[in-house]
Amino acid sequence: MASTATTVPTKDQVLVPETLLKKRKSQEQARAIRREELEKRKAANKEKRTAIFKRAEAYVKEYRDDEREKIRLARVARQQGNYYVPEEPKLVFVTRIKGINKIAPQPRKILQLLRLLHINSGCFIRLTKATQEMLTIINPYIAYGYPNLKSVRELIYKRGYGKVNRQRVALTDNQIIEENLGKFGIVCMEDLIHEIYTVGPNFKQANNFLWPFKLSNPTGGFHARKFKHFIQGGDYGNREENINALIRQMN
Repeated sequence: MASTATTVPTKDQVLVPETLLKKRKSQEQARAIRREELEKRKAANKEKRTAIFKRAEAYVKEYRDDEREKIRLARVARQQGNYYVPEEPKLVFVTRIKGINKIAPQPRKILQLLRLLHINSGCFIRLTKATQEMLTIINPYIAYGYPNLKSVRELIYKRGYGKVNRQRVALTDNQIIEENLGKFGIVCMEDLIHEIYTVGPNFKQANNFLWPFKLSNPTGGFHARKFKHFIQGGDYGNREENINALIRQMN
């Protein structure tokens, strides 16, 4: 009759419980899955960065071509003895320069609708007949004008905050923009700047996502009395392209 041999652990061998072996195996599998997901995420982010870079290049080319076309049209008009009249501006930047004292109910309501709740707060507005009438009503309380590309970019990069779950969130990552505006094709800062500057089809959604800008007092303060219009040497009203100089001082 054959005898069964039993394995007796030597002094150097340590028996490992089966539960611990299973735990180690599951941990190794989890680590492998995490590594795989990390690699996939890195590859996806690399593709995304490449796509964003190409978009930014396309936008730069679009802005440059637009400027060259304006110069060309002006040159042609001058050669023919005519005047080149650029198209009406579609975008204005509005900043509030007066407080709440002695404001009639109608202007107060319009300031609330435009989200200009505090002094030195500012926002972008699509210029239409309706918004032009609203700006006329609140004219004594605001300074506004037509921002150029540099002003739009500096405002969004330096002072830009997004509205996420009714919270004011700094735009430190393109992921924040993509999560909130990705369904409109806006996935990065350059997309957001382009949509605002060109007053694109999703301007309303992009502008509502942007929290009203909180600006500083202009460098050196307001030099004139606030109850005078800008064209009279004052501060309020339409500054047209001169709004860009004020934005530089307040940004």
